Amino acid sequence: VALAGESKVQGPKSKVIVTSVAALLQKTFAPGEIQNRTRTLERGGKIAPLDLIEWLEAQGYEPEAQVSQKGEIALRGGIVDVFPLTSPWPVRLEFFGDELESLREFDPLTQVSRGEIASVTLPPAGEIGILRHENEAAERGSVTRSNSVTPSPVAPGCGSQSRAPLATLLDHLPRETIFLLCEPDSLAVHAETYAQQIPAGDAFFIAWPDFLMELNRRGFTAVDLGEANQVWSSGFSRPEPPEGGTPNFTSLDAFRPLAERASEPQIAEAQRREFFAQLHRWLRQDYAVHVFCNNDGERQRFEEIWKELGLADSPKPKVQSPKSTEPTQPWTLDFGLWTHLGSLARGFICDEAKLIVVTDAEIFGRYKVQRPRRLKSPHAAAMRSALEIDFADLEFGDLVVHLQHGIGKFLGLKNLPVGSGFRGQELSTSNLQSSTECLVIEYAPGDSANEPPKLYVPVSEAHLISKYVGAGKLRPPLNTLGGSRWRKAVEQTETAVRDVAAELLRIQAVREAQPGHAFPPDATWQREFESAFIYEETRDQVTAIAATKTDMERAKPMDRLICGDVGFGKTEVAIRAAFKAVMGGKQVAILVPTTVLAQQHFNNFRERMADYPVRIELLSRYRTRREQDRVVSELAAGAVDIVIGTHRVVQEDIAFKDLGLVVIDEEQRFGVMHKEKFKRLRTMVDVLTLSATPIPRTL
Repeated sequence: VALAGESKVQGPKSKVIVTSVAALLQKTFAPGEIQNRTRTLERGGKIAPLDLIEWLEAQGYEPEAQVSQKGEIALRGGIVDVFPLTSPWPVRLEFFGDELESLREFDPLTQVSRGEIASVTLPPAGEIGILRHENEAAERGSVTRSNSVTPSPVAPGCGSQSRAPLATLLDHLPRETIFLLCEPDSLAVHAETYAQQIPAGDAFFIAWPDFLMELNRRGFTAVDLGEANQVWSSGFSRPEPPEGGTPNFTSLDAFRPLAERASEPQIAEAQRREFFAQLHRWLRQDYAVHVFCNNDGERQRFEEIWKELGLADSPKPKVQSPKSTEPTQPWTLDFGLWTHLGSLARGFICDEAKLIVVTDAEIFGRYKVQRPRRLKSPHAAAMRSALEIDFADLEFGDLVVHLQHGIGKFLGLKNLPVGSGFRGQELSTSNLQSSTECLVIEYAPGDSANEPPKLYVPVSEAHLISKYVGAGKLRPPLNTLGGSRWRKAVEQTETAVRDVAAELLRIQAVREAQPGHAFPPDATWQREFESAFIYEETRDQVTAIAATKTDMERAKPMDRLICGDVGFGKTEVAIRAAFKAVMGGKQVAILVPTTVLAQQHFNNFRERMADYPVRIELLSRYRTRREQDRVVSELAAGAVDIVIGTHRVVQEDIAFKDLGLVVIDEEQRFGVMHKEKFKRLRTMVDVLTLSATPIPRTL
């Protein structure tokens, strides 16, 4: 339907269509037939609601009591709800008699209106069912095709009771379409399996060999790309291969590009230099070399390296300097070096066409990865905030904390009818309805109690309960209902919180009173380093990185907290801040609570900064005493730029030559004595705290 509608769209029509074998082999409406079966309704137009429902049913829409899925319709008096296949939201049509008074999009979950629209386009909602029904009716000669909005084209000489014209996806695509068949052998197996499910002689499906024959009949030729991929094309004008053979597209692996990051920067640099020399040899042999970079920063860096290696001033007359092509400029196979902005996974070579395609993966050893977004639709987010409550993750037997009664054991949910007596048990509130769902919490028995008492908390008061989170695997004793132990614990906690707040206030006052180090704005290396990130940054990540760097450039000590769940990219924020600090001539300390996490950060930091002269060291129990002593002495001498470690980093023998940034990961998991040592650091340098559990830092 979307392809059929593009005939009215002006401008570029380049699209990428991903389909399956089953969809490709299924016949559909002929070109022009979809437009004949599509209707646009506008506010103020006239049509009887029952006639509209009849027409929609003829186009494959399914009547339902309430519309919730695409292809459904519902009629309630003078209101028609319809969910078109090409619309992100269903539409509510309100009639006054036969006049269409208003059109509104609405939420299929809540059925609440989202706002008025001026018109709606209603394409057909099905194919096989409609075509089969109409063709069977045409064979019986009992039904005409009068349900179409406009008279549909039929086969010459067949009249109104002729068969509906059929087509395949090929009939809807332009001649210059390129077909990429991923693993053709596997596709043939799937097609054969699918064909076994179709009755013999079914006119609404085509066989896989027939599809390939039709491609060949239309002038498409097959080219093997290697790695079990094949492309069929009729739009490329390319040189004929020698002796009538097929152009051979092969990978660049044999020429040792940076397909994977080398273990040492020196090895990577030598490997890159050799690969650039190979590019230069291809240019001298009149090859066309096209280099694809993911962004302007990487393209600029490629051209800088090309010039640094002295290749731009080659005496060979046919070797040209890198030329940039924009989207409006046509492709060319002329010899020379061309750079493009674009994202490709791998490069390749075609000797017959004298064509080389190189990507930033081969040049920098990086692979761009599209990270799945964890974004929810607006109505889904609203449903989450309205329905999700704290006890949703509780399991039977879990320890919970009631704000007023302390630690108890969760025993599940129970419906309590009004008027029921619960001997020896207490209720947390008297606001019970005729039947109220409650959380059941068991507490420690008192001195005179024979059985543990239970507390029944209505769901409406679930905000008073939270899951118990303690340190380590120790399980604390349950509190007693009405006892004093919980009250004393709360009082002690309030006192401790006031002490922490006072200490934080003192530290902040000292920080505000003294000037901090203002790091310089981003330089070329910073931009190049950030563009090498192999993932696409999320919107929140971009905001956090920008705010952190802004704080670092101010002449005040930074104290910023980065909150985010595991896997949301907090480490990348710290990596970029650390790189900025090193570029500003300062040392960086990364503090983590466990040796495993320290090793992970050490590996991540080294991998990200492998192309730059940054010295990164690890301080943990994974290092021998001699290695630790060496790192400590080099830290004091300024030979180490970034040190990553556990509590070892804040011991008395550690001294920095010029510390500028401290990154603390999951501070709440450090002990009290360690936090006391953090205070010394906070009064002097920029501090960046990372946490998936930010409560201790935001109290």
